[in-house]
Amino acid sequence: MGELEQLLALFVAAVILAAAARRVGAPYPVFLALGGALLAFLPAAPAFSLPPDLALALFVAPILLDAAYDASLRDLRDNWAPVTGLVVFAVGLTTLAVAVVVRALVPSMPWAPAVALGAVVAPPDAVAATAVLRPLRPPQRILTILEGESLLNDATALLIFRLALGAVEADGFSAGALGPAFLLGVAGSVVAGPALGWVALQLFDRVRHIPTAIILQFVTTFGVWLLAEHLGLSAVLTMVCYAATVARTAPARTPARMRIPTYAVWETAVFALNILAFIFIGLQIGPILGSLEAAERGRYLVVAGAVLLTVIVVRLAWAMSFNAVIRWRHRRVGFHPPRPMLRPTVGSGLVISWSGMRGIVSLAAAMALPSGFPFRDLIVLTAFAVVLGTLVIQGLTLKPLLRALELRDGDPVGREVRAARERALQAGLASFADDHSAVADAVRKEFAAHLTHAGPDAETNAARFAHGELHRDALTAARNAVLAMRDGDEIGDDAFHQIEEELDWLEMAGRVTRDNS
Repeated sequence: MGELEQLLALFVAAVILAAAARRVGAPYPVFLALGGALLAFLPAAPAFSLPPDLALALFVAPILLDAAYDASLRDLRDNWAPVTGLVVFAVGLTTLAVAVVVRALVPSMPWAPAVALGAVVAPPDAVAATAVLRPLRPPQRILTILEGESLLNDATALLIFRLALGAVEADGFSAGALGPAFLLGVAGSVVAGPALGWVALQLFDRVRHIPTAIILQFVTTFGVWLLAEHLGLSAVLTMVCYAATVARTAPARTPARMRIPTYAVWETAVFALNILAFIFIGLQIGPILGSLEAAERGRYLVVAGAVLLTVIVVRLAWAMSFNAVIRWRHRRVGFHPPRPMLRPTVGSGLVISWSGMRGIVSLAAAMALPSGFPFRDLIVLTAFAVVLGTLVIQGLTLKPLLRALELRDGDPVGREVRAARERALQAGLASFADDHSAVADAVRKEFAAHLTHAGPDAETNAARFAHGELHRDALTAARNAVLAMRDGDEIGDDAFHQIEEELDWLEMAGRVTRDNS
């Protein structure tokens, strides 16, 4: 079987695993990790390789931009203290603890590779956690903290990772070089990210061809990452600032016909990159295990197990300690959030503590190690073991934990959606309030059908449901009629696809009504 056939077969297998994960209600990265582990033991596993210097740009840049684009800056500001604690202190403590544990188990490993391993496994990935939590409608504060942590902790971990790689090349850490490098990485990234975002927006404004626009989005994403690395900045922080700048301005400048396919392409790309990451890391594990003697293999697995236990315990200790301090402070001075949100509790601390699943960033960082890096095989194997272990142990038990704790916050996002829907309806109807033509009446009815406030009123909800049913039945009849015309050669495929696109937009409009009812 050729390389293309092998890669396609692996993609098909990964898609099947993801479908099985959705069927049982598990996050799909859990099943992808298990599939990657199986690749390591296949007797005739395919041989694919990826240049180490491309790993971070390929896997982290688009996924980070996708997450940063959706992040709520307002909610991150409201929860800056717990997010900062996880981003800075939890990552730093995890990196240090892992380095100490590995040095104790492998005394021959220098500090720089040990710190690099700690930085590789330090940043959790919110993809698996939010995939578990969102369907259960947890308190929004928990989701905000986890997503904010996942967005920013990569910057801390990868900055430490880069410094550790530099220390290996320089044969030791230089205290005099760490400070300037850190300041340059942070300050330069905060300036460069928004500036590059402004430039990208000027470019995007001039492109209205959808495929071209999507390609340019990916090109600029990789370009921002590579430019930041070339300038010695923090590529992660630059990307976050770039995405935040674009996200604040692009919605008002991007038409719906471009936004809808763009979102679909990015969602598909992120899914494909997760698949590729687990495939590539799984294919690296097989040769590593095969090259080890039985005793050495056992020693490597002991190290991997110890590091897995360390990252879980350190996160639990930090998150619960911070949670206890915050609750003590609230008892002393009161809880006065800027807007309604869940008060920190022991239960919320447990959920955040147990949501530390590692993912694609750890895999990409491990793959980014140069081939001659000291103890590279041990670091790669340990990183994969930590990703697999946290996904399986925590990913499969997080849902029962959340259900047992029964945390509720009254759905503040739902309240804001209803308020925004009502404001949008009022503004839309006011824009042609003096027009009493038949066309204006039709538009009023359509706006009311899609944006009517969905409150507890049973009659309102019933009307919205009835509208959705009629909308769906009418679309089905319309599609069948057009299909019959094409099948009967009354119209050709060119005309058919044009009317099909119009019916698709009608269906999307009707879906909004059904989803919000």
